[in-house]
Amino acid sequence: MLRIENLVAAVFDTHVWVWSAAGDPRAEKLRDFSGTAIISAISQWEVSMLAMKGRLSLLPDEKSWFSANLKSPISLAPLTAEISLTSCRLPNFHGDPADRIIVATAITLGIPLITADEKIIRWNEETRMVQVIGL
Repeated sequence: MLRIENLVAAVFDTHVWVWSAAGDPRAEKLRDFSGTAIISAISQWEVSMLAMKGRLSLLPDEKSWFSANLKSPISLAPLTAEISLTSCRLPNFHGDPADRIIVATAITLGIPLITADEKIIRWNEETRMVQVIGL
């Protein structure tokens, strides 16, 4: 069984990244994580969209929030052709393109995904295509 404290790196789902940055109690399990948090480029887009829609407040401003929350031990993973292709080939995966890209990022990099997304967790229980750690 994967133990969060033993991970060298993991892809953080968008909500996990936001919870971690905000010190949200839902990210409590991450207190034992000392590796590199990999953030998919699509997560930066998702966070920006949530802020634009007023569903998330990035303080003091968007540029400062990203600057503070994309520095070591956090790393931004670019959207590559391989990740794009992998995201299109996830069998029986739901339609959310951002989720597809986040999962494909973990698969392509060969590292676990940390998420609380029940759709992703259930999908992976059937396919076992990526190592998932549920929050």
